[in-house]
Amino acid sequence: MKPEQGAGWRLMQDGVVFGLFNHQGGPRGGDEFVVPNWWMGVWTRDRGPNQFSLNAMLSLDAGSVGKSGYGEIFQVGEALDGKPLIDRQHPHDLFMQLAASWRRSIGTRTFLTIAGGPSGEPTLGPVAFIHRASAAGLVMAPLGHHTFDSTHVSFGVVTAAVERGRFTFEASVFNGREPDDERWDFDFGALDSFAGRIWFRPSEAWEVQVSSGKIREPEELVEGDVVRTTTSASFFRTDERGFKAFTGGYGVNAAHGEHRHGLFGEFTVERGANSMFGRAEWQQTETDVLVAGEVPAEGHAEDASPVSAFTIGAARNIASWRGFDGALGAQVVFYRVPDALTETHGEHPVSFQVFFRLRLPSAGPARMWNMRMSQGHRMDMGAHR
Repeated sequence: MKPEQGAGWRLMQDGVVFGLFNHQGGPRGGDEFVVPNWWMGVWTRDRGPNQFSLNAMLSLDAGSVGKSGYGEIFQVGEALDGKPLIDRQHPHDLFMQLAASWRRSIGTRTFLTIAGGPSGEPTLGPVAFIHRASAAGLVMAPLGHHTFDSTHVSFGVVTAAVERGRFTFEASVFNGREPDDERWDFDFGALDSFAGRIWFRPSEAWEVQVSSGKIREPEELVEGDVVRTTTSASFFRTDERGFKAFTGGYGVNAAHGEHRHGLFGEFTVERGANSMFGRAEWQQTETDVLVAGEVPAEGHAEDASPVSAFTIGAARNIASWRGFDGALGAQVVFYRVPDALTETHGEHPVSFQVFFRLRLPSAGPARMWNMRMSQGHRMDMGAHR
């Protein structure tokens, strides 16, 4: 759909609610029922060569998932009540994004975008997992969340981007501090971190990014800056029956005198009412924190044992009504555990999830997947661009 020039404000929206039974295997595992969710709306208006957008993204995870988030063995990131949050994925903040953007065409092949707001995402890493089409079927956050996309909720961001032809060049200044464990408010801070990213689109379906940034004092419990560098390649194509998507990425965090590396590959294929999805990860973990549940007095130790995780799952739509889609699905996760963690997590833990997924009405089969704050929000993007 291509908007008429001078038309009024138009709304694009997307959102999802999961009713999730989550079983985590091994000695650190357990069972729970939680309801992860998010909603996003983008209001857009065109005036000649200019486009103005207002973005809002909200989540009620703090109430429906809980302050400690949902169980996910081997996950490490952020803090709760003054201690590291381990073997759990933290909930999202209520205000995941509140931002605005101005996009201006300069000629026929060049576009300038200025974006920012009190909550948003800097130009660092691949598209965050909750927006990636390749992760559309996957219900859990990747173990590499804090290697690739943990900055997607930053309380204070200003971004500039120049798009020319197949290339886009982006830069951000932002507040690099991780949100605290009070998820209902804002956690403002100085715009003391910076990042840059380059995108290359060799075709309509493929997109490649390289990014790096210096994140100033992100961790509540450990002093020091983090230099994060990532690269990724993604494929996304839609047709009348559904879509298929793939993303692969590599990232490294340089901090506290050490480097922690991560790799992932994931896919989602939807055909009619059926979908399949999967993810493979190799992630160097904070082994000392996982074992002890505490940050060592001297800071992080050198040991960074790699964990491998393999997820496979499927879902089937069982109901549709006025744009709402309901599906039943399940996934299972297998792990390769390093020797340093077998005593605490077991030699061969297996996790699984069973869920009901409700997707909110959205525009077209591409929904709002693979969108990012710094790209502007063209209503005529079609499947990808």
